[in-house]
Amino acid sequence: MSVWRKSSYSGGNGGNCVEVASGLPGLVPVRDSKDPHGPALVFPAAAWAAFVAAVQDGEFPAQG
Repeated sequence: MSVWRKSSYSGGNGGNCVEVASGLPGLVPVRDSKDPHGPALVFPAAAWAAFVAAVQDGEFPAQG
């Protein structure tokens, strides 16, 4: 069974939030927290880790 958790960057205002699930070896499911019964995208864990590292390194500047 997968356990979903909200992004640590998500605010408490119900805005643009993503959730990721754990419990699937080698895979990272991602979904929109506003639509928990909707579809999820599933990424290889290495690809998700590379994306998160790029975000942390500022490769995707915030849009205002």
